[in-house]
Amino acid sequence: MFPLKTNVAIRFAPIVTWSLILVNVYIFIIQSTLSEHEARLLLMQYGLIPAAFFHPEWAASQGLEGGRLLPFLTNIFMHGGWAHIIFNMWTLYIFGPAIEDRLGAGRFLAFYLLCGIGASMAHAIANSASIIPALGASGAIAGVLGAYMRLFPFSRLIVMFLIVIFPVFFELHAAVYVGMWFFLQLFQGIGTLLNPLAGIQGGIAWWAHIGGFLIGWLIVQAIRRGDDHYRPYQRDEGIHGFLPDGRRTGKGPWS
Repeated sequence: MFPLKTNVAIRFAPIVTWSLILVNVYIFIIQSTLSEHEARLLLMQYGLIPAAFFHPEWAASQGLEGGRLLPFLTNIFMHGGWAHIIFNMWTLYIFGPAIEDRLGAGRFLAFYLLCGIGASMAHAIANSASIIPALGASGAIAGVLGAYMRLFPFSRLIVMFLIVIFPVFFELHAAVYVGMWFFLQLFQGIGTLLNPLAGIQGGIAWWAHIGGFLIGWLIVQAIRRGDDHYRPYQRDEGIHGFLPDGRRTGKGPWS
């Protein structure tokens, strides 16, 4: 399923969300211009290699500095291919504005980076012997999804589902879409723990997604804007008859 639109109303332009997308695309374009040797050096230095952090002796044997913290941050701005960055940036474009609107620009940036670093830590702990560089913004974006699940569970999403080559469009509660997504991450993540070769072989960083999601879900309520910094919405300021928190009926906190 591919999300296309959310019905949560926003009051402020999502400047940080747009800026994060531009930064990620810019870095990916730079990556794309590198030679194979240069790209490998970049990955080894700034991608997250859990073994380089937990096993400094291995890092030294590869000419790397062991125990470096910087890759826990830098890897979230790197991507492994066009499909990887397109899906990540599209998801951020869909869900990021509503969270940025409720947190404010500065808090949203700090929130995004915290979720990304936390996701990196979760991946490293779950795959401490892995020598495969992990990269991608999906852990940070998982934090955005966790926050969206917490703040707007009953909002509606327009999603697309492909049946062979034919697109089908339908509407889902955010809790259903994000809940199914998180269940898949959790199911796959537990599977990697049961397979001792999974972390060594590489693949999708399921535990980065799980860690980022849980951090986002847990902290967003504590850091959202207070009412004194966010003028309440009126009942007619939602999108297409929905309340500003995305619900179709009922009394929301911004109504």
